[in-house]
Amino acid sequence: MSEPTERERAGGRPRKQIHLAAHFPGVNNTTVWSDPRAGSHIAFDSFAHLARTAERAKFDFLFLAEGLRLREQGGRIYDLDVVGRPDTFTVLTALAAVTERLGLTGTINSTFNEPYEVARQFATLDHLSGGRAAWNVVTSWDAFTGENFRRGGFLPQEERYSRAEEFLTTATELFDSWHGDEIVADQRSGVFLGDARAGAFVHRDRHFDIAGRFNVPRSPQGRPVIFQAGDSDEGREFAASSADAIFSRHSTLEAGREFYADVKGRLARHGRTPDQLLVMPAATFVLGDTDAEARELAREIRRQQVSGQTAIRYLEHIWNRDLSGYDPDGPLPDIDPYPGENTVARGRASVRMVRDPLAVARQWRERAAAGKLSIRELVIETTGRQSFIGSPATVAEAIDTFVQTDAADGFILVPHITPGGLDAFADTVVPLLQERGVFRHDYTGTTLRDHLGLDRPRRAAARARPGNRRAAS
Repeated sequence: MSEPTERERAGGRPRKQIHLAAHFPGVNNTTVWSDPRAGSHIAFDSFAHLARTAERAKFDFLFLAEGLRLREQGGRIYDLDVVGRPDTFTVLTALAAVTERLGLTGTINSTFNEPYEVARQFATLDHLSGGRAAWNVVTSWDAFTGENFRRGGFLPQEERYSRAEEFLTTATELFDSWHGDEIVADQRSGVFLGDARAGAFVHRDRHFDIAGRFNVPRSPQGRPVIFQAGDSDEGREFAASSADAIFSRHSTLEAGREFYADVKGRLARHGRTPDQLLVMPAATFVLGDTDAEARELAREIRRQQVSGQTAIRYLEHIWNRDLSGYDPDGPLPDIDPYPGENTVARGRASVRMVRDPLAVARQWRERAAAGKLSIRELVIETTGRQSFIGSPATVAEAIDTFVQTDAADGFILVPHITPGGLDAFADTVVPLLQERGVFRHDYTGTTLRDHLGLDRPRRAAARARPGNRRAAS
């Protein structure tokens, strides 16, 4: 019997091209900073190494997360995972000088910044990089982070998406306040600017009341590519209405397909088509010469990521108590979690995600009893795992299956070693995806929108006029 064709394996349709990106780890404990191969999370050489590897492998973009405040536990800095994060714009601008095609994506918060300054910074990055800038629009969810800013407890959580939506709308008006053809620069006639109204804007709503001139001409992409991260219903709707790509947490085929169908299904009511929004989950990976070797390496990595100290500290997030006297290789505490808003682990997303700690404790006790698991073993089982584990061939097959069966359009890969953790993937998995015909051998365009298959946004339809709310439609 002959092998099925590529079209048959894809259910009778042309095979989708896979999108790949590299995430610079360091905001959380997915990275193993104690590994002898690990390097600095602040030195520019680390960022440059990962970016150059991603570009060598023809990835779409490099992604930087954002840490606006150091996490604390029990009133002290949580020092069991990497702390600190250099300024996003500074790092991405520096990377623009040592790369040529790789997209440069940064997370910038809409809760504690202003539209004019963020739009100006992204427009500048797009110019300096030749059209490779992207913005991951996020909100902040806690007043603890906000204490670093003047707007500490300014916005209730339910209003933060409202501000984010208006923030993005306002920034878009600023990007679109230039059409792109205003600069004449005719040396013979002495005419530099062909339209004296270039950059004019007026925006007035309950969040922003600004008017003036945007001082960065229209950039190569028109606007940066817009990313959004959020699994909530509000986050999905925000992405469907405004984003070019959405991140997700789903690591199984079933959950991925459900999320994919839900988000893509929301696009029509916003006048958009499925190809106008990409779904790109974050994914970790462990490679070995064989699947068995990779599984053994994955177990070792998980034990590095969850030390005994880390397991106890993580348990404290749920129990909201000091559990330093407990043995991580022993059983779970027999006392119940302490409910309440005052948490011992400030700034941790895991605290926000656990809405009923008493129910979680019951589930964990049942799971620990059934598997005869210690605290550390239980935390290893219940916290994040590697998404793709196996030989390069196995990992390439798994990634391709996710994309061809509409569980994702691609992945943002998070290596556990900085900065060399992506090297093996670039050297072994990427060639196999290229052989399958589902990943590029070389860049065919120059901008990030080219890489992602996204159209350049239409130029602004209208200029700002005094009293107008919007500078563009």
